[in-house]
Amino acid sequence: MRHQQIFVNLPVKDIERTRRFYSAMGYEFNPQFSNEQALSMIISDDIYAMLLVESFFQTFTPRAISDAHASTEVLTCLSCESRAQVDELIAKAVAAGGTVPREPQDMGFMYSQAYADPDGHMWELMYMDITQFPGA
Repeated sequence: MRHQQIFVNLPVKDIERTRRFYSAMGYEFNPQFSNEQALSMIISDDIYAMLLVESFFQTFTPRAISDAHASTEVLTCLSCESRAQVDELIAKAVAAGGTVPREPQDMGFMYSQAYADPDGHMWELMYMDITQFPGA
Protein backbone atom coordinates (compact mmCIF):
# COMPACT_ATOMS: atom_id res chain seq x y z
CA MET A 1 0.00 0.00 0.00
CA ARG A 2 1.31 3.43 -0.87
CA HIS A 3 1.95 6.16 1.67
CA GLN A 4 -1.10 8.38 2.19
CA GLN A 5 -1.77 11.68 3.87
CA ILE A 6 -5.05 13.09 5.14
CA PHE A 7 -6.28 16.65 4.60
CA VAL A 8 -9.35 17.55 6.66
CA ASN A 9 -11.04 20.57 5.05
CA LEU A 10 -13.09 22.80 7.35
CA PRO A 11 -14.90 26.07 6.65
CA VAL A 12 -14.10 29.05 8.89
CA LYS A 13 -15.60 32.52 9.17
CA ASP A 14 -12.52 34.53 10.16
CA ILE A 15 -9.08 33.34 9.05
CA GLU A 16 -7.14 35.51 11.51
CA ARG A 17 -9.28 34.41 14.48
CA THR A 18 -8.69 30.83 13.36
CA ARG A 19 -4.93 31.42 13.10
CA ARG A 20 -4.83 32.91 16.62
CA PHE A 21 -6.87 30.04 18.10
CA TYR A 22 -4.80 27.21 16.63
CA SER A 23 -1.50 29.03 17.18
CA ALA A 24 -2.43 29.28 20.87
CA MET A 25 -3.00 25.50 20.81
CA GLY A 26 0.58 25.08 19.59
CA TYR A 27 -0.07 24.27 15.93
CA GLU A 28 2.00 25.59 13.06
CA PHE A 29 0.98 26.35 9.48
CA ASN A 30 2.60 25.53 6.16
CA PRO A 31 3.12 28.99 4.61
CA GLN A 32 3.33 27.46 1.13
CA PHE A 33 -0.39 26.61 1.30
CA SER A 34 -1.62 29.42 3.54
CA ASN A 35 -2.94 32.83 2.55
CA GLU A 36 -5.89 35.16 3.26
CA GLN A 37 -8.33 32.40 2.19
CA ALA A 38 -6.73 29.28 3.67
CA LEU A 39 -4.52 27.99 6.45
CA SER A 40 -2.70 24.69 6.08
CA MET A 41 -2.45 23.56 9.70
CA ILE A 42 0.15 20.88 10.36
CA ILE A 43 -1.15 18.23 12.75
CA SER A 44 1.57 15.66 12.01
CA ASP A 45 3.81 14.62 9.13
CA ASP A 46 0.81 13.02 7.44
CA ILE A 47 -2.22 14.90 8.79
CA TYR A 48 -3.25 18.45 7.90
CA ALA A 49 -6.33 20.57 8.47
CA MET A 50 -7.13 22.92 5.63
CA LEU A 51 -8.99 25.78 7.30
CA LEU A 52 -10.77 27.58 4.48
CA VAL A 53 -12.73 30.83 4.53
CA GLU A 54 -16.35 29.88 3.88
CA SER A 55 -16.56 31.57 0.47
CA PHE A 56 -13.44 29.67 -0.68
CA PHE A 57 -14.64 26.41 0.89
CA GLN A 58 -17.91 26.79 -1.03
CA THR A 59 -16.00 26.60 -4.35
CA PHE A 60 -15.25 22.92 -3.59
CA THR A 61 -18.81 21.75 -3.01
CA PRO A 62 -22.30 22.42 -4.40
CA ARG A 63 -23.80 21.61 -0.99
CA ALA A 64 -24.62 24.11 1.73
CA ILE A 65 -22.04 24.61 4.47
CA SER A 66 -23.16 23.21 7.82
CA ASP A 67 -23.42 25.45 10.86
CA ALA A 68 -21.12 23.48 13.15
CA HIS A 69 -22.59 25.30 16.18
CA ALA A 70 -26.02 23.82 15.39
CA SER A 71 -25.27 20.39 13.94
CA THR A 72 -22.45 17.89 13.91
CA GLU A 73 -20.64 17.72 10.58
CA VAL A 74 -17.83 15.39 11.63
CA LEU A 75 -15.98 14.28 14.76
CA THR A 76 -12.25 14.40 14.17
CA CYS A 77 -10.35 12.40 16.76
CA LEU A 78 -6.63 12.86 17.42
CA SER A 79 -4.59 10.54 19.60
CA CYS A 80 -2.47 11.90 22.41
CA GLU A 81 0.58 10.53 24.21
CA SER A 82 -1.03 10.60 27.68
CA ARG A 83 -4.11 11.55 29.69
CA ALA A 84 -2.17 14.59 30.84
CA GLN A 85 -1.67 15.70 27.23
CA VAL A 86 -5.42 15.37 26.59
CA ASP A 87 -6.15 17.59 29.60
CA GLU A 88 -3.40 20.06 28.63
CA LEU A 89 -4.74 20.51 25.09
CA ILE A 90 -8.31 20.94 26.35
CA ALA A 91 -7.08 23.65 28.73
CA LYS A 92 -5.26 25.38 25.85
CA ALA A 93 -8.40 25.24 23.69
CA VAL A 94 -10.54 26.80 26.43
CA ALA A 95 -7.92 29.50 27.13
CA ALA A 96 -7.84 30.33 23.40
CA GLY A 97 -11.63 30.75 23.19
CA GLY A 98 -12.84 27.22 22.52
CA THR A 99 -15.63 25.46 24.39
CA VAL A 100 -16.00 22.01 25.93
CA PRO A 101 -19.18 20.37 24.59
CA ARG A 102 -19.26 17.34 26.89
CA GLU A 103 -17.78 15.75 29.99
CA PRO A 104 -14.58 13.67 29.70
CA GLN A 105 -15.11 9.98 29.01
CA ASP A 106 -13.00 7.47 30.94
CA MET A 107 -13.33 3.84 29.88
CA GLY A 108 -10.26 2.68 31.78
CA PHE A 109 -8.24 1.74 28.71
CA MET A 110 -9.27 4.91 26.86
CA TYR A 111 -9.68 8.48 28.07
CA SER A 112 -11.14 11.23 25.89
CA GLN A 113 -12.33 14.81 25.94
CA ALA A 114 -13.52 17.15 23.23
CA TYR A 115 -13.36 20.82 22.38
CA ALA A 116 -15.13 22.98 19.83
CA ASP A 117 -13.18 25.71 18.07
CA PRO A 118 -14.65 29.22 17.55
CA ASP A 119 -16.40 27.99 14.37
CA GLY A 120 -17.99 25.08 16.25
CA HIS A 121 -15.85 22.30 14.74
CA MET A 122 -15.52 19.50 17.29
CA TRP A 123 -12.17 17.85 17.92
CA GLU A 124 -11.92 14.72 20.03
CA LEU A 125 -8.67 14.09 21.90
CA MET A 126 -8.00 10.64 23.26
CA TYR A 127 -5.36 8.59 24.98
CA MET A 128 -5.56 4.81 24.74
CA ASP A 129 -3.55 2.24 26.68
CA ILE A 130 -4.25 -0.95 24.73
CA THR A 131 -2.64 -3.04 27.49
CA GLN A 132 -5.62 -2.06 29.67
CA PHE A 133 -8.20 -3.10 27.07
CA PRO A 134 -10.49 -5.80 28.50
CA GLY A 135 -9.31 -9.18 27.26
CA ALA A 136 -5.92 -7.90 26.06
